Amino acid sequence: MGASVIPVIAFTLLWGAVVFLGVALPLFVPKGPNRGILQVLLVITGFTCWLFWLCCYMAQMNPLIGPKLSGKTILVMAREWVSKKISKIR
Repeated sequence: MGASVIPVIAFTLLWGAVVFLGVALPLFVPKGPNRGILQVLLVITGFTCWLFWLCCYMAQMNPLIGPKLSGKTILVMAREWVSKKISKIR
């Protein structure tokens, strides 16, 4: 699975719009004690959501997959693990 530029650009624009609204929208709201808090909230929300999405998207490019074992190795592991469980119970 390779990286595609289209999703990265699309979601960057989406969360960039949230960040833009965090800066621009409160400029049209009457001044009040919570205006700055609203701006910071929207900017941080947009950035952290974008960063979380980007990390999840990039994690899919190189997934952590366990080792591929042969059938014989799996049987030996199963036999050893079961015998150790039985010895712990006794």
